[in-house]
Amino acid sequence: MYDVVTNLHSVLNKLPNGVRLIAISKYHPNEYIEAAYAEGQRVFGESQVQELSQKVETLPKDIEWHFIGHLQTNKVKYIVPYISMIEAVDSVKLLREIEKQAAKHDRVVNVLLELHIAQEESKYGFSFDDCRALLESGEWKKMPHVHISGLMMMASNVGDEAQIRKEMLSAADFFDEVKQKYFADDSAFKERSWGMSHDYQIAVQCRSTMVRIGTTIFGPRIY
Repeated sequence: MYDVVTNLHSVLNKLPNGVRLIAISKYHPNEYIEAAYAEGQRVFGESQVQELSQKVETLPKDIEWHFIGHLQTNKVKYIVPYISMIEAVDSVKLLREIEKQAAKHDRVVNVLLELHIAQEESKYGFSFDDCRALLESGEWKKMPHVHISGLMMMASNVGDEAQIRKEMLSAADFFDEVKQKYFADDSAFKERSWGMSHDYQIAVQCRSTMVRIGTTIFGPRIY
């Protein structure tokens, strides 16, 4: 088995206080998750609804599952009964569907609004202006079963550390803007989810509170 335990502790030792690890377990077997779980890791991230549903059935019930990929609205109903956080809300339509499905289960689902800052067209998310427009509309305030807990983004997948840092810091500054304007009284609006295996050490210098790390802990994905 890939040395999950050593890798996990290596990552955790590099994270400052106040930064949580989301261990990205997609395409990795239960035994890897169980190894990390045995070391105290409780937060895991998945991006495939079917795979996640199978893992939820067979793994410990106190795991906090985060959905981290692009989520289609027609799949929301399958994960709403148990998901702790949906990290990549990239449209108003998706937000409305989460509210609708969470209401059926009398749950409040935590979500992060995804920002599109990277230079790549393949990425999803709101521009700063679109995110401002969503928050300004106030529709989200009428969604009692959704709690906006912060923002997430993916930096450009480039080797240029200066560009990565610039994108992450722009997200951090935008977080401060919307926190002050829309969430000043909400202490639970606090999450800044950026940083992955290749750039998480930059992310923690750019005010990230959650890093999403998979291959560094679990090795190459098993498709």
